[in-house]
Amino acid sequence: MLFNSVDFLLFFPLVTALYFLLPHGARWVWLLLASYYFYMCWNARYALLIALSTLITYASGLLIHRSGERQGLKKLWVFLSFASNLAILFFFKYFDFFLDNLSAVLALGGIVLRRPGFDVVLPVGISFYTFQALSYTVDVYRREVEPEKNPFRYALFVSFFPQLVAGPIERSKNLLGQLYERHSFDPDRVREGLLLMLWGMFEKIVVADRLAMLVDHVYDNYAELPGAAIVVATVFFAFQIYSDFAGYSHIAIGAAQVMGFTLMENFRRPYLARSAADFWRRWHISLSTWFRDYLYIPLGGNRKGRGRKYINTMVTFLVSGLWHGASWSFVVWGGLNGAYQVLGEMLSPVREGVCRVLRVNRKGLLWRGGQTVFTFCLIDFAWLFFRAPSFSAARGMLAHTLRNFQLSALPGQLLNLKLNGPNFLAALAGVGVLLTADLLQERLGPLRPRLVRLALPVRWAFYLAAVLAVLIFGVYGPGYDARAFAYFQF
Repeated sequence: MLFNSVDFLLFFPLVTALYFLLPHGARWVWLLLASYYFYMCWNARYALLIALSTLITYASGLLIHRSGERQGLKKLWVFLSFASNLAILFFFKYFDFFLDNLSAVLALGGIVLRRPGFDVVLPVGISFYTFQALSYTVDVYRREVEPEKNPFRYALFVSFFPQLVAGPIERSKNLLGQLYERHSFDPDRVREGLLLMLWGMFEKIVVADRLAMLVDHVYDNYAELPGAAIVVATVFFAFQIYSDFAGYSHIAIGAAQVMGFTLMENFRRPYLARSAADFWRRWHISLSTWFRDYLYIPLGGNRKGRGRKYINTMVTFLVSGLWHGASWSFVVWGGLNGAYQVLGEMLSPVREGVCRVLRVNRKGLLWRGGQTVFTFCLIDFAWLFFRAPSFSAARGMLAHTLRNFQLSALPGQLLNLKLNGPNFLAALAGVGVLLTADLLQERLGPLRPRLVRLALPVRWAFYLAAVLAVLIFGVYGPGYDARAFAYFQF
């Protein structure tokens, strides 16, 4: 069930209404049933995988707690929890990738590998709920949370439907406790949640889905187009992936807020970042902090010297790239983002020296704006590998761009890249709205509290204009199927 579907527009009000009508003690049961139904709308059989991951991590939490001070035994339970969950993830997500690479290596020696005759379908959201469940195991081991005694309430933590299939990847110390709280119907909270959901819908169906039309066309037919079109499509993809994933996150956070739950922030105006490190403090925050807390710091973080810090950074980003998909293009994407951070820190003394010699005003608008533009260019170059269907396709697109750039031919073809004039202008306007909102929030702070303090006629005029913008400019209608959110494939 997609957030941007008629089914969800019926499902969510019904779930919310019954949630507030039911007695407090029965509400979590209702949410658990609704969450499993929500996931089973994709593939009912794969709900068994969530149940299995839930059972393993629930049992591991209890066993770790009962092990007391026996550190060796506690580490054994953590290892078994990780090994079993990651084995499931490997089979469904990386098995074909592993066999492809094994076959290629064996072929170098003249050995032909006979592949098994079955096809594995990737379950929606498996990487997200697996990481959420595994973080619980570590949190119990670190004694940051007490183990949950009720297996069904813990199952709700793993499967909570607003953030089940694409995050934010919640921590047990934030969400588990909220499942015991009594949430009353609060009109102000509901209004703010619905506003955030409306903003997420605008990001998804007005901006992301329209940009995707041009991006898909160019990436599918790049050999027939000038290289400049690839550059335009890659810039558009940067805003497509942002508005798509941020749109999902905002709908998820808003839906949870309507029911009284607070989920963690997942995006903080990432394209206003002034360095690659700053970008990753703003982009997919729940995942970047997960890797920081459960991989980078356990590897040693920055505590064992600069060289080890660089290695730990690269390992973390390479693993993050592989988490996103079973393809070398994702690994390269992760490696590029890691290399940006390592090189940025290594060259920091040189940058400082040049600024002193040239007497650069580092607080000036020109310098800060230049940093933001340069950072965007680096991140956008890496996005090409993320979006390309394979590493070889990404190499082909880069080579084609260098050989056949043809900037002069682009204006004549720009409106033939799947978007006609009105749609192209609507796409640019949508990006402009996104950037304006980000700039205002960067300067003024959150906009929703300011909005609800406006005079009633002004406020309702804004609400009506926002709804009309989604209805008029959204990408849907006859012959259109609700487009899945990009991060569902991860």
